[in-house]
Amino acid sequence: MRFSSLIERIDISGIRKMFESASSDAINLGLGEPDFDTPEYIKRAAKDAIEKGFTKYTHNVGIPELREAISEKFKKENGIEYSPEEIIITSGASEGLYIALRSLLDPEDEVLVPDPGFVSYSNLTIICGGRPVGVPLEEDLTLSPERVSEFITEKTKAIVLNSPSNPTGAVQSRESIKGIAEIAEDHDITIISDEVYEYFIYEGEHCSPARYTDNCITVNATSKSYAMTGWRLGYLGAPKEYVNQMIKVHQYVQACASSISQHAALAAITGPKDFVKMMVEEFRRRRDFIYTALRDLGLEVEKPRGAFYIFPKVGDGVEFTKKLIKHNIITVPGSAFGKNADDRARISYATSMDNLRRAIEIMKKII
Repeated sequence: MRFSSLIERIDISGIRKMFESASSDAINLGLGEPDFDTPEYIKRAAKDAIEKGFTKYTHNVGIPELREAISEKFKKENGIEYSPEEIIITSGASEGLYIALRSLLDPEDEVLVPDPGFVSYSNLTIICGGRPVGVPLEEDLTLSPERVSEFITEKTKAIVLNSPSNPTGAVQSRESIKGIAEIAEDHDITIISDEVYEYFIYEGEHCSPARYTDNCITVNATSKSYAMTGWRLGYLGAPKEYVNQMIKVHQYVQACASSISQHAALAAITGPKDFVKMMVEEFRRRRDFIYTALRDLGLEVEKPRGAFYIFPKVGDGVEFTKKLIKHNIITVPGSAFGKNADDRARISYATSMDNLRRAIEIMKKII
């Protein structure tokens, strides 16, 4: 068999590998999704959409009322102006990242990605024919403008930002976001800003780079914010010239996002935020517990300021995760997220306090 050389350059996600090697009753500290159920008011909106027959294709870009709601959301919450015509509804943030990169990259164009960073950034870049360039993080696990500048070449086409971060839980400062945006503006480089964890901030603030540059594609989703990972509903905003190119990719690979999920997302974005606030406070409680517990175990670890991951130094990350799997605990080695995290492991605290306590008791015996 002859396969694409691009596809043969990538491997199955290291996160999925850990899941597949564990038993079904394992304590899952590797999963990147809230352990809460989708709120009832969102489910009702989906049921109503089915009953009313909203089961056909929608516009390629998504239903108008959802794009209008997202436009208003961007303005009120993020301080950025995207008209409904500058928004595309996607099948999750994953598709948003793909169509952004696919519309930008020519063969061997370079994309600066945080290292360590989410597994999709490098692999999607390869799939789209580009070359990912890992930019090492600072001691506080953030991406600095100075370090970004060091890695820019004439082939640099895009910079991926992710704040709050998966896997580190770090939150970029407003100053660093502005600095990177100014660099992108000066070099005519596009920022792809992955903002799916924007509500999960415990210290600091969320800041969208699109506030400081038009060279930006803002990617988001209802997946994390409203416990809707399986609904596969994302969205992106960008100036019209970007949207005109990205829609070409979207219409051929996807046609449109799920009509039912779009109506559910409309209810989520325009509805009350009590559920989101409850989730954030519960994750804050879990964050405080797991941070203190890992420190008490003698591990070196930064206190995450956002998302729902913690990223301790554990020696050999692969050996650490293998040892935990033997005791029915799933974590993910840092090496799954780049070349600069072999000595770390990602632990998700998107699980119950009972599971976290049980996991820590097991860790006490084996670390």
